Amino acid sequence: MMVVVGLVLAFLVGVPAGAAPAPAASDKGPVGWDTYRSIDGLARMRPGEQVKQFSSFDRTGHNDDGFAGTYSCLREEPNGDCLLADARGAGEISSIWFTYESTTVAAIGRITIELDGRVVLQAPLQDVVNGSRGAPFVWPLVGNSADTMGGAVIKVPMPYTRSMRITTENNPHFYHVTYRQFADANGVRTFNPNDRATDVVQRLRGFGVNDPKPAAPGARAQVAPVDVPAGSAVSVPLPGGARRITQLSLRLPQVIAAPGLSDDGRAYGPGGSAFTATVAPDNDGVRITRRIDAGIGEQRADLLVGGQPAGQFTSGPARAGGGWVDQTIEVPAALTRNRSQLQVATRFVSSSEDVNEFRYEVHSKVGGQWVRTDVLDVGHNHANEEAVHGYTVDGERWSGLRHFRYAADPGQAAASEAVLEGLRLRLTFDGQTTVDAPVGEFFGSGLGKYASRTLLHSIDTTDNGAYTTWWPMPYGRSAVAELVNTSGVPVAGGSLEVTSAPDSAVASGLADGSLGYFHATQHRGGTVSGQDWNFLTAQGRGVFYGVTTSMRGGIPPGQNQLNYLEGDERMYPDGSASPAMHGTGSEDFYESGWYFQDGRDGGVEGVPYGMPQAGLVSREDGTDGCRYVCLNAYRLMIGDGVPFGNGIEFDIEHGDRSSMPADYSSTAYWYGQGAPSLSQSDVVEVGDDASRSQHGYSAPGDTRESLTSTFEGKGDTTPVTGTTTSTTQPVTFTARVDQANGGLRLHRVSDQAQAFQHARVFVNDRLVGEWYQPLGNTHSRWLEDSFDIPASATAGQTSVQVRLEPVAGAPAWSAARYTVFSQATPPPAQD
Repeated sequence: MMVVVGLVLAFLVGVPAGAAPAPAASDKGPVGWDTYRSIDGLARMRPGEQVKQFSSFDRTGHNDDGFAGTYSCLREEPNGDCLLADARGAGEISSIWFTYESTTVAAIGRITIELDGRVVLQAPLQDVVNGSRGAPFVWPLVGNSADTMGGAVIKVPMPYTRSMRITTENNPHFYHVTYRQFADANGVRTFNPNDRATDVVQRLRGFGVNDPKPAAPGARAQVAPVDVPAGSAVSVPLPGGARRITQLSLRLPQVIAAPGLSDDGRAYGPGGSAFTATVAPDNDGVRITRRIDAGIGEQRADLLVGGQPAGQFTSGPARAGGGWVDQTIEVPAALTRNRSQLQVATRFVSSSEDVNEFRYEVHSKVGGQWVRTDVLDVGHNHANEEAVHGYTVDGERWSGLRHFRYAADPGQAAASEAVLEGLRLRLTFDGQTTVDAPVGEFFGSGLGKYASRTLLHSIDTTDNGAYTTWWPMPYGRSAVAELVNTSGVPVAGGSLEVTSAPDSAVASGLADGSLGYFHATQHRGGTVSGQDWNFLTAQGRGVFYGVTTSMRGGIPPGQNQLNYLEGDERMYPDGSASPAMHGTGSEDFYESGWYFQDGRDGGVEGVPYGMPQAGLVSREDGTDGCRYVCLNAYRLMIGDGVPFGNGIEFDIEHGDRSSMPADYSSTAYWYGQGAPSLSQSDVVEVGDDASRSQHGYSAPGDTRESLTSTFEGKGDTTPVTGTTTSTTQPVTFTARVDQANGGLRLHRVSDQAQAFQHARVFVNDRLVGEWYQPLGNTHSRWLEDSFDIPASATAGQTSVQVRLEPVAGAPAWSAARYTVFSQATPPPAQD
């Protein structure tokens, strides 16, 4: 049965016009700080760039991804430093991750980042990820092991026009450096470490609470009731014409929060705590909710707002064994209206032992609805979040980590989980359904209603709290939102609010392929031994921006029940047999470390944490309805989104060589179009005399060798035999191209037994860049890599002459095949 509901239109008045996204530089995506200033432009296709990664992954295909540091240095520099990343041409460092010990990366020593021949950062790595170097290297653009439960991250986008090098004083063991590579330097300015980017910092600090996009002029919200009997669906048609969805918010009051969770907090005796909270200035009152451990009885603390009494928190008798309780006080509008920030304080009154606090949620009443406007997670694992809120505590007696449960009816908890798993959100744009996912996983939590707070979606677990997403979703003519109830549990009393804004540019952008439709691709199933779990396999063009994953382990007690985390992610763009990204472990992909370990609290594993682009939402075991050990994690890739022009495959192992049993579910977030932007124009088989003659191939003094080896990644157990050539002399050939090309991509199959191959690239005698490949592998010797040539060197031509001049002192240049791809002509950049 399909029910079509009417809409209640709530026009948003007085919405200020936001700054337009910066024009795309050539056909790149936004560069530098514009990456975060123009999130409303995520749908823009990015054919003029590639995303690649250096990491410490085990080159033999096994699991020594950093334990011994065997593969953690591309080479040792003359001064003894470890070279981690080295690139030539224009590009941008997008994401850096480390882990060493679960509490520190101090042993790695100094990190040095050099861009275009200039050192832009040189400091002890621990200081950098602690935020002590100052903006822009501050939380949450950096994070330490407390912020990430065992990892260390640097998310500052650092563009460069000619070169990039990253070294560390000592072998880092486990690391990733993800970077973007551009066809040219148009629109690229070298990173300036003195630019504090305070607007970006503030925007990211509101993750999970505020829309990170600029306000959209003319936006209006539509509210539809959500009453969906089991086995039925509700359909919500959205306004027609060229528009963008800017926010989608779902409320399901019958769904209760998952009972069990871990959290860190603090407790004080005579004294109290204080912090600054953000509220909506047009509020009609504010609601302050805090989480406590009710195992301590008779806690009484006065609440002060702006120095004025606003109520008293009381806990009642102690709960045996401890347990979570949320306490809420509604603050009258007289103390809150016309203010954007409130000074909130609690003062000890009495207790059987002390007064504790673990988390604060602040809601503003706007238009009769409670809207979350701030979150403060208290505790020693959240020192940066505390500092941002100016949190102080007097008379502290305890700080640490606890795992408790809320009092909840087991039947209601099970029904709630069933709704989140079985109620599916489907979005159809211009007649094509591109979103079809369970509402729980889509909004960030696939194992029940757990608090999830990311840059682009969130779940508020307070009473009737909203599930919200801010992914921009363009459509040219029509859009329909559906909720399909496959849960077996009737859904009643809910609401769906969709905010959209007119945007005349999206119709042409979707038509010419410069914009992609938003997709959320979900699937679930048992893992297959020897076969990686697939996040996404897609055809055509697009940009992959991340995933939410629910991992239900199948390893019984008596063994390492989290062994499925010994699995690496591998990303294969445009049909490449070599992964352009090859990680070091599943928790590493989610930018944590050591099985999401809280090393400050006894090495507890599976401890949730949240950062704007990565986090662990929940851990469950048998007491929560999970058979063994289950985890729910997310990774967004805003700065390091992966563009593809002719398909993508993004996988992750489940254990070493995908050997561990589990039940996985994942929802991948991406934008795309079915038509590819890359088309094959020519192929030069270097080991074939006929192909060499046909293409005028010349390589004086080159040698040929029959090579039987493997590719890295999923192909590392499948031998491939072919002919490779190598030379230190110039290589020339002529290749056909599409006359209407918007640039070319040269794709090479080669032997990477010798690292640091390096050649200057000329097209029709014009120098267009340096093809530099510092990677090497003597185990899986086959490598596919690519070099982009800008349209300025190739547009309007039907053939080009390519000349590759190996650089003196570099190893011999290797090749078995060159494939020439023509890029589709990009449309003019939008102002």
